[in-house]
Amino acid sequence: MVTLAIFGGTGRIGGLVLERALTAGHDVRALARDPGKLPQGLDRLTAVGGDVLDPDAVNWTVAGSAAVLALFGHVKGSPPTLQTDGTRAIVEAMKQHDVQRIVSLSGGGLRDETGDQPKLADKLIVSAMRRLTPQVLADAQGHLEVLKASGLEWTVVRAPRVQDTPATGSCRVGQVGVGTSTSISRADLADFILSKIDDRRYLHQMPFVSR
Repeated sequence: MVTLAIFGGTGRIGGLVLERALTAGHDVRALARDPGKLPQGLDRLTAVGGDVLDPDAVNWTVAGSAAVLALFGHVKGSPPTLQTDGTRAIVEAMKQHDVQRIVSLSGGGLRDETGDQPKLADKLIVSAMRRLTPQVLADAQGHLEVLKASGLEWTVVRAPRVQDTPATGSCRVGQVGVGTSTSISRADLADFILSKIDDRRYLHQMPFVSR
C-alpha cells in the first residue's frame, strides 16, 4: 500500500475514490476547502485545509505521497482556469517532492485527436458545451497541456455521463466513439481511477471509459 494525495476528495466521484483508497489500505492526504466534509476520525486520512490554487496547501498535500489523483473540477464561482492553474500547482509540488505518477479526471469533451471518432451525438454534446460552458472545455485543454509539458507519468481518465447506478465491476476502455458507450456508473469510474495508480498501460494517454 502507498500514500496517495487526492485533490477533489469531497466531490461525488472523488469521495468514492477516497473511500475506496482507504478501504484498500492506502494512506491518503486529501486537500479540501472544508476539511469537515472529509471522513472524520480515520488514522490513515490526513486532511489538509486549503485550496488547490494555494501553492503551500498543495505542497503540503503532495509531500510524502507516492502518487497523485487530481479529481477536482469546476463548481459555482470557480475561476475559469481552475483546472489548469490547479494542475500547474500540483505539478510543481510533485517535482519538488520527486513524485512521478498523476492520474487526472476529465470529460469526453476533451478530445484525443489521435484516436477519437466522435459520432453525431458526441459532436452535438461538445457543440452545446462550447456554447454554454466554453471556459470548462478550454480549461480541460489547458490542464492537459500542463501535464504534457510536465515530464511526469500522467494519465487523463475521460468519462461520459456519470450515473448513480450499481457498480458492475467492469468497464469498457476505448476512445470517444470507438468501443465505448455514453454513460458509466460512478462507482465503476471510481474503481477504474484508483486502479491506475500502478497501472502504466495508459501512460501519457487519455483513455475514455464507459459501461
